[in-house]
Amino acid sequence: MSVLEIKNLHVTVETEQGVKEILKGVDLTIRSGEIHAIMGPNGSGKSTLAYSIAGHPKYTVTEGEILLDGEDVLAMSVDERARAGLFLAMQYPVEIPGVSVSNFLRTAKTAITGEAPALRTWIKDVRESMENLRMDASFSERNVNEGFSGGEKKRHEILQLELLKPRFAVLDETDSGLDVDALKVVSEGVNRAHKANDLGVLLITHYTRILNYIKPDFVHVFVAGKVAEEGGAELAERLEAEGYDRYVKAN
Repeated sequence: MSVLEIKNLHVTVETEQGVKEILKGVDLTIRSGEIHAIMGPNGSGKSTLAYSIAGHPKYTVTEGEILLDGEDVLAMSVDERARAGLFLAMQYPVEIPGVSVSNFLRTAKTAITGEAPALRTWIKDVRESMENLRMDASFSERNVNEGFSGGEKKRHEILQLELLKPRFAVLDETDSGLDVDALKVVSEGVNRAHKANDLGVLLITHYTRILNYIKPDFVHVFVAGKVAEEGGAELAERLEAEGYDRYVKAN
């Protein structure tokens, strides 16, 4: 069993008004096979947590630790974090002109495992995952995210998740911009990866609708850069009914 530990994490970002502290002492522990949902209003620090785990240079960790099985994640480069088993599905995936989806996926897999996957097996795995995500075969020859719809970008993120087989996945508002059908397909992909690889999931969302498909073991309410409350799936149901007002007023 693997463990991802976030201890007393403080993170700042440079803004036009100067340095601003976004995360103000976050503590969170995720174990293999667990699904944690982070919910909260806009500006509460949810995406900052995601990008800090992944190593985005825009965010500066001023205090605290991120440990993966006791190893210091903050001392790792971005690619070292990926090879160690951390995966980030971005809210707004970037375009990579001139690089096809098929080349991107195989290059990423090779970088993570240290050797190129056997071609015949790899092609079969890619085709099977694409079929499960209801992606046309021609999709693999398109340039990464170039001209993709919002739903196609999110399916491509989950295609990566299924094929790269990380230990922990941070899903930053994966439900954003998805219609009901796409949401169901994407959620099924997350559930497949979770079941097949004992994947630990940190699911960041504003809304409970994705939690109808991906059932969380734990729910954490994020307000003003820290965890305001924790509970089980029933906490998400209460948030749906009551909103975040009482947490915001308390801060």
